[in-house]
Amino acid sequence: MTDNPASRWNPADYIANAWFVPALGAQVVTLLAPQPGERILDLGCGDGALTSKLVALGATVVGVDASGDMVAAAQARGLDVRRADGQNLPFQSEYDAVFSNAALHWMLDKTAVAASVFRALKPGGRFVGEMGGEGNIATLRAGLRAELGQRGYRMPDQDPQWYPSPAEFVAIYDAAGFTDIQAELIPRPTPLPDGVAGWLRVFRGGFMDTANVPDHEQGAIAQAVERRLAPELQQPDGSWVADYVRLRFTMRKPL
Repeated sequence: MTDNPASRWNPADYIANAWFVPALGAQVVTLLAPQPGERILDLGCGDGALTSKLVALGATVVGVDASGDMVAAAQARGLDVRRADGQNLPFQSEYDAVFSNAALHWMLDKTAVAASVFRALKPGGRFVGEMGGEGNIATLRAGLRAELGQRGYRMPDQDPQWYPSPAEFVAIYDAAGFTDIQAELIPRPTPLPDGVAGWLRVFRGGFMDTANVPDHEQGAIAQAVERRLAPELQQPDGSWVADYVRLRFTMRKPL
């Protein structure tokens, strides 16, 4: 299995500080419009919050995720969830639909993901989802890099996430064989329930790992980044809002 080295997940932290991810993903469930009896693959299902919604709507759902800890949390909900690599899914023409929310940007071999999803779908099946798009969390990413650089940490030239433009995304999935591809960017300023520091703990602990930041220093760095970004991201009432940009998409595998 090929894991993104910057991907590190703690289910308890995720539930406490990232509840907005599945909550805002409910719109994508509506776009998917799951039907009773359909067989659906939830790609990058995390702790299974949205997987549960698909099951409640009557679909037969299998979830996959690269994080063993998140898979265990989803299985604890009683869901059929397995650890698997989205870049090499073990399915062949099995699903009426593949659904993905806030996960594809962690899968860096995007052509392999596109081919893998294509194989997993039945002819005529659909792929519906949402991921980080071009410009996503640019302020947060720049603030963390500036703080780490000031402290002398060396980082990769590019962040280990993929935030594509619609044109780049469409080109990859068109080359994989999909048709009727629709992709649009949606700017979505997003409240951060535990501020910038809490967001960094959930979503960028792995990135700090890749920069060789010791665990015992990551909390202090997160607080420093929060102070750095207060003029841009803190609201007059003291709350915090992040500069999220989502790429929402639909497509089909030809009959």
